[in-house]
Amino acid sequence: MQKKQKTVLTPYLLILPAVLFIGCVMIYPLCKVFYLAFQNYNPTMPFLNGFCGIDNFVKILTTGEFYSALLVSLKWVVSEVGLQLVFGMIVALILNQSFRGRGFFRAMTFVPWAMSGVLTAVLFSLIFNENFGVLNDILRKLGIIKENVAWLANSKTVLGSVVVAELWRGIPFFAISLLAAMQGLSQDIYEAAKVDGCTRFQTFRKITLPLLKNTIVLTTLLRTIWEFNSVDLIYSLTGGGPVGKTTTLSMLIANQALTTNNYGYGSAISVISFFILAIVAVIYIKASGFGKESDE
Repeated sequence: MQKKQKTVLTPYLLILPAVLFIGCVMIYPLCKVFYLAFQNYNPTMPFLNGFCGIDNFVKILTTGEFYSALLVSLKWVVSEVGLQLVFGMIVALILNQSFRGRGFFRAMTFVPWAMSGVLTAVLFSLIFNENFGVLNDILRKLGIIKENVAWLANSKTVLGSVVVAELWRGIPFFAISLLAAMQGLSQDIYEAAKVDGCTRFQTFRKITLPLLKNTIVLTTLLRTIWEFNSVDLIYSLTGGGPVGKTTTLSMLIANQALTTNNYGYGSAISVISFFILAIVAVIYIKASGFGKESDE
């Protein structure tokens, strides 16, 4: 009996360190955020700290900055995930073909993904610089513009500029994930389609896309969550400006913590963001029918 009990307890003892680690770095901070959401907590004004009930949530839902940030987040996530998926699919299809130097180009695909958001921001801040940026130089030589454009200071161009910077960093995730899924597809079905006279577009639409459905759903969901919570690149490039044109919900939370030290208010926004992501994820998985083919 003692030997049997030891055998039963051994797996739990082995995973205990991992469970404790997850609890320390994930569960405790999450619970702390929910706790602070119902508090007035500002280290610079301790005399005002204390329980405030739902005042933080009422303030959020009755001020325009939340809805403005939510709209920017929607534009940011839809444009990023959509464009990254399209260009990532194109890159994956190209790298799935046989050609000389394919291994080198596959390895180079990892480079943007391996770079940090801050380093990417430094790179693109030089590209978009109004005075000596390479983008303005190329466009002036081509005759497209006559005067230099302040890409990151113009309210009309700033969001598109930041989207391009994040697009460069995010495409490899889809390219690598989709390429890995393509490598696992059976070639017999493609040979049969070729014998039947299917064109490349028909093969892609009728065979490749359906077989990649679960991979596409999973990668787009993961990327949606990551982009919704993205802070480093936007903060390094624009800080949420100008005039809030790049202030997403995550940037609004960061500004509350780093600028105003209003951790209670920022935590309340985090709680709302958490539920928004949870609802979107559940609806998306249900609507896409993720995993149904494998169950059947």
